[in-house]
Amino acid sequence: MALRALFKGKPDPRPRDPIQAEVPKLRDADMAAAYYEPRIGGDLCDFIRVHPDRVLFALLDVAGRAKENNYIVSAARATFRKCGAALFAKDDINEAEAMIDLCLELNRTILQSAKGVRECSAFAGCYREGLGTVCYFNGGHTPGLLLDQGGITDLTATGLPLGLFSHAVCDASIVALPPGAGLLLVSRGVAEAEWEGTEFGLDRVKEYFLRNRGQNASDLCNTLLTQLQQVTVAKKTGNDLTAMALARLSKTPKPETG
Repeated sequence: MALRALFKGKPDPRPRDPIQAEVPKLRDADMAAAYYEPRIGGDLCDFIRVHPDRVLFALLDVAGRAKENNYIVSAARATFRKCGAALFAKDDINEAEAMIDLCLELNRTILQSAKGVRECSAFAGCYREGLGTVCYFNGGHTPGLLLDQGGITDLTATGLPLGLFSHAVCDASIVALPPGAGLLLVSRGVAEAEWEGTEFGLDRVKEYFLRNRGQNASDLCNTLLTQLQQVTVAKKTGNDLTAMALARLSKTPKPETG
């Protein structure tokens, strides 16, 4: 179902195409992210393979306009990549402890780069391919949406946004993605996009996810942003629009041989 069917009014006839982020290839799963350029706010989506069986991903939103916070975003990306690779590289790590340590390092980087308080909502996770699990923290970010046979589960905040308190820390949780399950993350700009005075909201994102279950990660992100932009472009959305998805492939039975 097209998102524009959820709204009244005519879509813009000349929508922009979302930018597709470069993402590591996965076994028995696929991951993708899409966003619009030029950046308006402080969204950061990034991925890094840290181990033959682990891929780290993050979606951050630094408060402020892009020209005011680009140096903070750049510093956060560098910390995510350097510290993430160091913390998750070994075979026998405690993923929850490593995720909490990564949260602390990102928080420290944001405070130091901003030279004071600068709110940054953040969702970071580690996908373990062999087990099909995601260890994550959610620092005041829009909930991650986990869709499996039981429906959608909200992966709500496990702590405060980053960049507020020097010793604040988020808890880490682990969820399983059985074959056929998916995880969808959207930035605050998506949830708060307006059309004819109505906030798009997370409920409409959920409706989209449910109606498009089974799509690959790239199509989930690209179609969501394309159709969302069609119905919100007239309002000149004042925030970044970013979507990230992880889809675990269904296991298909091998054909019988006679």
